[in-house]
Amino acid sequence: MSEVLGWRVATANIASGRDRRTFRPALEHWLADAADLDVDLLALQEVDHLLERSGRVDQTAAIAEAVRGDGPAWDARFAPTVHGTPGRRTTMRPADGTTPHEPGYGIALLSRHPVEDWRELRMAPARLTVPVPDEQRVALAGVVRTPRGPATAVTTHLSFVPTRALAQLRGLVAWAEDLPRPLVLLGDLNLPAPVVNRVTGWQSAVRAATFPAPRPALQLDHVLLDADDTRPDGLSVRAGVAREVGRSDHRALRAELVIDGR
Repeated sequence: MSEVLGWRVATANIASGRDRRTFRPALEHWLADAADLDVDLLALQEVDHLLERSGRVDQTAAIAEAVRGDGPAWDARFAPTVHGTPGRRTTMRPADGTTPHEPGYGIALLSRHPVEDWRELRMAPARLTVPVPDEQRVALAGVVRTPRGPATAVTTHLSFVPTRALAQLRGLVAWAEDLPRPLVLLGDLNLPAPVVNRVTGWQSAVRAATFPAPRPALQLDHVLLDADDTRPDGLSVRAGVAREVGRSDHRALRAELVIDGR
C-alpha cells in the first residue's frame, strides 16, 4: 500500500469576528482559537474585509498570520459575495469578482500548502427578503499542492432560504465536476446533513450539530468528500470533531483526512 498523508482541514462561520452575545468586534478570540485548530487548510464564512463595523480589518490576512505561527506564510484568498455591508440593499452591491482593496463581506480559504489554482463560482441570491435581503453567494476553490499530490478544497456559504440553497448546491456540484480530484467541500450550507448527502451524493466527514453555539441543535456546517470509488486517488476520514471557536454562533468542524492511492 502507498504511503498515506494526513490532511487536517476545518471550516468555520466566524460571524464577522463578532461576539454572538454583544455583536461587538471580538476577532482576538478567533485568532487564538484558529491557531489552536492546528490544521493545514481552513475554510471561513461570514468574513469581513476592511469594513467599518469590524474596525476596517483584513480578517483573512489576520487569521492567516495567526495560523502560520512561526512557520512560512500560508496561501490565502478572500472572495467577496458583496461589496459593502450586508443586511440592507442600500449598503451592499453584488461583487463581480475579487477586488483586494474594496471593503466587502464573503468567504475565505487558507492553506499551509501552496495553492496552484484558484477558481470562483458566483450564485444569484434568493428574491425573498426573510428577514433581510439575501446576498449573492460565491464558491471558492483552491487546487492545493499537498505532499501527496494535488487535491481540491472548495468552500461556500449558501443562502438562508432553503429552496435557493438547494438550487445553489446543485449548481455547485455541477461546476465542481471539472475540478481536480480528490475534492473536499467545506462550508456553511444552511441545510441539514441528510439533504446535503442526498443532493450531492458525497460523504460527510463529520456528523455533528454546529448551530447555534454553544448548545447546537442543527448541523448547518459541513465537510464533504467526493466519495467516488472509481477514482484512483481519494480521501478518507481518520477523525472528525465539532469545536466551539471564538465567539461565533456556529461551531467549527475539524477533520483529519487521508489522501491515499487505493
